[in-house]
Amino acid sequence: MKSMYAKIILFILIVGVLSACGTQPANPSISQPTEEVLPATEAPTDPPSDTTAPTEPAAATQPAVEGAPVSFTNDILPIFESRCINCHGGDKTQEGLDLKTHAALMSGSDNGSVVTPGDAANSLLVELVVSQKMPKRGPKLTPPQVQLITNWVNQGALDN
Repeated sequence: MKSMYAKIILFILIVGVLSACGTQPANPSISQPTEEVLPATEAPTDPPSDTTAPTEPAAATQPAVEGAPVSFTNDILPIFESRCINCHGGDKTQEGLDLKTHAALMSGSDNGSVVTPGDAANSLLVELVVSQKMPKRGPKLTPPQVQLITNWVNQGALDN
């Protein structure tokens, strides 16, 4: 019978010690770090960083930042060469769209023009890369690549 009382007392002591672990320290002069809670009317000054791709086409079709010209030769053509030429300019030109040169791109596809200079929102090329319908095979374009193409079209789709 004594062992049963000893077990009950031991159980009560263990429960008491474990429940005390979640309380404030015995010495109130020791402060615990707390998380700052902002009132509902205040917002943090630094927005959280977002590493995901934009999901709304409108976000990728905004006008380019001034002072950041995009070059077809240095910025756009390398993207096309790495992701698009296999189907649109190598041994194949699916839908009649050739992306090997500026002139070929601007001549369009079997379906007509794919770039409306100065208007990314109405350019089929931009629509297809923003919606990630293109490229069909292989890795999709990254958000910075999509933004470069969008900015280039908004800047007039120049052969530069």
